[in-house]
Amino acid sequence: MRDLFDRIIENKGPLGRWASQAEGYFVFPKLEGPISNRMKFQGKEVITWSVNDYLGLANLPEVKKVDGDAAYEHGSAYPMGARMMSGHTDFHEQLEQELAEFVDKESAYLLNFGYQGIMSAIDALVAKDDIIVYDVDCHACIIDGVRLHVGKRFTFKHNDVESLEKNLERATKMAKETGGGILVISEGVFGMRGEQGILKEIVALKKKYNFRLLVDDAHGFGTLGKTGAGAGEEQGIQDDIDVYFATFAKSMAGIGAFLAADKEIIDYLKYNLRSQMFAKSLPMIYVKGALKRLDMLRTMPELKNKLWENVNALQNGLKERGFNIGTTTSCVTPVYLNGSIPEAMALVKDLRENHGIFCSIVVYPVIPKGLILLRMIPTATHTLQDVAETLEAFSTIRERLENGTYKRLSAAVAAAMGE
Repeated sequence: MRDLFDRIIENKGPLGRWASQAEGYFVFPKLEGPISNRMKFQGKEVITWSVNDYLGLANLPEVKKVDGDAAYEHGSAYPMGARMMSGHTDFHEQLEQELAEFVDKESAYLLNFGYQGIMSAIDALVAKDDIIVYDVDCHACIIDGVRLHVGKRFTFKHNDVESLEKNLERATKMAKETGGGILVISEGVFGMRGEQGILKEIVALKKKYNFRLLVDDAHGFGTLGKTGAGAGEEQGIQDDIDVYFATFAKSMAGIGAFLAADKEIIDYLKYNLRSQMFAKSLPMIYVKGALKRLDMLRTMPELKNKLWENVNALQNGLKERGFNIGTTTSCVTPVYLNGSIPEAMALVKDLRENHGIFCSIVVYPVIPKGLILLRMIPTATHTLQDVAETLEAFSTIRERLENGTYKRLSAAVAAAMGE
C-alpha cells in the first residue's frame, strides 16, 4: 500500500517544482509600504504594476479613516456568528441595497470572499439534472465551483459564440432528457488576458435557447460602463444577466463580494448558499469600509477617468513599440513574449533589479510552453512618468531576450531543471 504523502513528496506539481529557485522572489514576493504606484521590494523602490487597486482607494486618507473608525468602534469580531443566526445588521442590509441599486438589480447578497462565494453560488444554483455550459478560460474559482456539480457540464471555446451554440444544442438535448435547466457561465473580464466576455453575443442566444446566465465581473465592476457598474453596463445587456457577481478585492480595495439578481433568486440563495449559511458574517470593518468605497465609486468619476488615462497611455505605448498585448478590452494589460521559464526568471530579475519595475510573471502551465506573460494592472495612482519609464524598460528587456542575454544568464537554472 502506498503512503498518501509519497506522491506529494515525489511530484511537487508544475509550479511547485520551481519553488527552490522562485519562492520569495518570483512567487510569494513581499511588497512593502503603502499600497500605491510605487512600493518597496527587497528594500528598493519599484513601480508596482501588480496590485489590483484599480481606482487607487486603498491608501486614501478618507478610506483609511472609515476603516480605522469601524475597527475602533466594533473591533474585528463584530458581528459574531453567521448571518442567519446572530451576525445580521442594518449595515449589511444597507450595503446590499446600495450594491443592488448600483448594478441595477432588484436585490443583492453579501459574501465573505469572492473565491468561496462564486463556488458556493454555482453549487446552489444547479441540481443534479441541470447542465452547466461555461467558457473554458473561466477563473479557477468557477472551475472549482463547476466541479461541485454532480450533473453534466460542457465547456465552450474561449469567447467563441459558435462553440457556445454547439454546446447549448448538446445541453438542450440533454436537459430535455433529464428535465433540468441550463446555466451558462462567463466572465465580465477575463483577468489573465484582459478580454471582456462576449456577453452581448451570449445574451442574443437567449432568443433561441432557454438558459440562465451567471457572470463573474470581478475585474469589470468599478472599471467598465458609464457609471462603473461593469461589463454588462459597458455592453448594454445588464438587464439580461440573471445572476451578477463581483468582488471587493479589485476596484473596492477590500475584502468581500456580492451576488445580485431578482429578489426571488437572492432570497433563495440566502437560504441555500452553504458557504454563507455556515460561515461567520462579514465583519463590520469591511461592511462600513465597503459602504464608503461604494459611495466613492458613485460620486467620484474622476477616479475611473484617471485609471483609463493611465490604461490608454500604457496600452497605446506598448502597441506603438510593437509589443503583443493580445486582444485586451479592459484595464488588464498582458504583454506576451517568447521564452522559457528560466529566461522568464532572468528577465523579471532584470526588470526588478535594474529598472525598478515590478509586474506579475505568468508561465506554463497557466499559459502554453514557450510563452512568457507579463501581466500589468494600471491603477488611478499611476502617473504618466511611471508609464514612460516602464515603456523604456520593456524595450530594453525585449532586446536582451531576443539577443540571447537571458538565455545565457539562465543556462545554469535551465540545466538544473532539465529544461
